[in-house]
Parts: sequence; structure tokens; C-alpha cells
Amino acid sequence: MMDGEVKDKILVEVVYKADYCLPCYFMDEAVREVLPKYAEQIEYRRIEFLKKEGKKRFLELSCSLFGDDVYRNCRLAPVPSLFIEGELVSETIPPRFELEEAIEEALSNRRIR
Repeated sequence: MMDGEVKDKILVEVVYKADYCLPCYFMDEAVREVLPKYAEQIEYRRIEFLKKEGKKRFLELSCSLFGDDVYRNCRLAPVPSLFIEGELVSETIPPRFELEEAIEEALSNRRIR
């Protein structure tokens, strides 16, 4: 790749409990609203930790935040929460401009220097 090229899509994830969890639902909607603007640059995943396929990733994200405290003290990633490239970005539903700023920052960090 040449200087200035974007390597891959950035990974945006929302920790999601279920549709009945309104904060989860609205965070998911907030991300989905900006997806068309970044369609070629973002891979979006909703981490539904109550379902089998989401449990492992939820545990990985929790461990990235709290290390061994996940097992010793049952500390888990917040629900809902927004991760970009595995980094916790928000525990609350971000306003559109904050979400776009976080995405833009992650995209600029992915460029080869």
C-alpha cells in the first residue's frame, strides 16, 4: 500500500442486550444512521451478548477493559456501549456529531504514515 491509503475498514461495535433494552436500541439506531456516510470504510457489528455468537466477543471486550477483574469481580463492559477498533468510545448514546468525530478520528489513525 502507498502512503495515505486506508488499510482496512474500521470496526464499529455496539454491545447490545435485546430490542427491549431501549438504550441499546437507540445506540444501535444512532450508529446505523451514520453508516451510509461511511459505508465503504466501516464494518459494523452489533454484539448481542445474550445470543451464543455474541457472548465470546462481549467477554473479549470486557477483558480488554478490566483484565482479570472480569473473572475475579465479575466486571463487564457497559451495556450499551460503543467500541471503535476495540476501544471503548461511549457508554451513552452519542450525539451524531460526536459519533462522526470518533469515526473520523479512527479513520485518520488507520492511514499508513
